[in-house]
Amino acid sequence: MRVPSWLRRKSLSSRWMSRCGPDSKCVNIEGRYLCALSTPTRFNTSIKIILLGIGAGLVGLFLLVIGTWRLWIKVKKRKEMKEKENNFRHNGGLLLQQQLTSFDGNFDNSKLFNSKELDKATDHFNVNRILGQGGQGTVYKGMLTDGRIVAVKKSKVIDEGKLEEFINEVAILSQINHRNVVKLLGCCLETKVPLLVYEYIPNGTLFQYLHDQNEEFPLTWEIRLRISTEVAGALFYLHSAAAIPIYHRDIKSTNILLDDKYRAKVADFGTSKSIAIDQTHVTTKVQGTFGYLDPEYYQSSQFTDKSDVYSFGVVLVELLTGKKVIFSTGSQDARSLATYFIISMEQNTLFDILDPQVLTLGKREDIIAVANLAKQCLNLKGRKRPTMKEVAMELERIQASKRESNVHQIYEEIENTRTEVTEPRDIVSSSTGSTFDGISITPSVEVQPLLVNRSL
Repeated sequence: MRVPSWLRRKSLSSRWMSRCGPDSKCVNIEGRYLCALSTPTRFNTSIKIILLGIGAGLVGLFLLVIGTWRLWIKVKKRKEMKEKENNFRHNGGLLLQQQLTSFDGNFDNSKLFNSKELDKATDHFNVNRILGQGGQGTVYKGMLTDGRIVAVKKSKVIDEGKLEEFINEVAILSQINHRNVVKLLGCCLETKVPLLVYEYIPNGTLFQYLHDQNEEFPLTWEIRLRISTEVAGALFYLHSAAAIPIYHRDIKSTNILLDDKYRAKVADFGTSKSIAIDQTHVTTKVQGTFGYLDPEYYQSSQFTDKSDVYSFGVVLVELLTGKKVIFSTGSQDARSLATYFIISMEQNTLFDILDPQVLTLGKREDIIAVANLAKQCLNLKGRKRPTMKEVAMELERIQASKRESNVHQIYEEIENTRTEVTEPRDIVSSSTGSTFDGISITPSVEVQPLLVNRSL
């Protein structure tokens, strides 16, 4: 019996299929066959496992990176906080808290600035923001987030010896509120070196205007008298009117600043001392600026309120003469301004040493009165010097007399004006022959005498 061709092909295919092996698939082609590899299920499963493993590994790695990053941020913040705490203690933060608490019973945290805030305010302490540099540090101009313009003093590295000075300045200025004392807005103790934030005083120091005079703002006699009165009032406040009496201990023209209206502001309280009300002096290591230093304090190491009076007397002489506290005259050696002034007063040659601005614009009686006051302040015996209250009252009296003199001058000018206006009215008209009676002209605004307040 003949086998059909399709059956024969099927049997051949089965036979050929066995030849392709278990991992191949037989494909029939006319007259021949091909063995095509087939993907087993076991291989597909392996691929899936590998891919899942890679995916899980990537997710795990990502989570590990995120976790490590967050941990690093946390550790960094903790390290920064620890560093800030250490800086706070190193810069005397705990000591400052104790002093402020002992003064008024509380510690105002609003006076503690954030380091990032001050860094931003000064444009990362840009050199273009520097207002001045001194022995204690560098002062930068800055603007706080609320728009206030401030002066940020970046102190130099403070050793243990000067730490008490720094804390003392912060503690004292935190208790003072006077229009003629520079205002401390706060401080930052969390940086490596402490930062102090003051109100911004735009017009420099009295020293600059006295010894580097310019035509834009000449120090007239009236301005000098006003500045001396303001400084005297501030010192009187520190000695007698503050909650706790304060001795400044470094009064000099470089520590007197001038604001936008050229009002005096006493600054730099680094060496100042607060004392008990019944205390008459403080015994300390001699500190101060040569030329302003009280000779009695230099010999005894006992600083009293009269020591500030002596230093203020030197400033008065600076205002009168325009000379530096240590100066040279021609070929002579350096001389002390205080000694030179006292000798000139005794030899009656005061008007030979005065500043041209004082000599030209000052009233002779006022100049002599201020000079006599300065002489009293410079007495070598502290007990014979006036108190700052007496000094301030005398300067106020001189200012008041000057205002009264100005009022009298105004009245005289008004009377002269009245005379000039009324006299031409009493004339005869040449055209009509009639006579006009004199007319008394009264100012439309009544002139009242200025009320002089002689109290401080």
